[in-house]
Amino acid sequence: MRIETYRDTHFDGLDGLWRETFPGDPPRNRAEFAVPAKLAEQPELLFVAVDGEAVIGSIMAGYDGHRGWLYAVAVSPSRQGEGIGRALVEHAEAALRQRGCGKVNLQVREGNPATGFYEQLGYAVEPRTSMGKAI
Repeated sequence: MRIETYRDTHFDGLDGLWRETFPGDPPRNRAEFAVPAKLAEQPELLFVAVDGEAVIGSIMAGYDGHRGWLYAVAVSPSRQGEGIGRALVEHAEAALRQRGCGKVNLQVREGNPATGFYEQLGYAVEPRTSMGKAI
């Protein structure tokens, strides 16, 4: 397994991974919308984990000069538990640190069992109200 910066040749694998791991996501989060948007802003912070040529994991990071964010952390269900998610998170954190980022945030939908995974990596629930607006 290796982690690479996203290339166009990864699209089909990434799209399939996201459809498998995020089946209930709204259409605006699908690869055909999210990937072009990410490639327009900090494309170097979109990473995939590959085994051979197969995309088995992904992570998007962003940094606005104040805080870093992690998005679309996904690992193929058949490969979960192998340390791929941890490697992706650590890779993205290192890329953010290189940009001067001192704090990383992420959001997990209520009831998502991935909360335990993030807690093992040192993330903690913070007393915040998350607000959003689709525009």
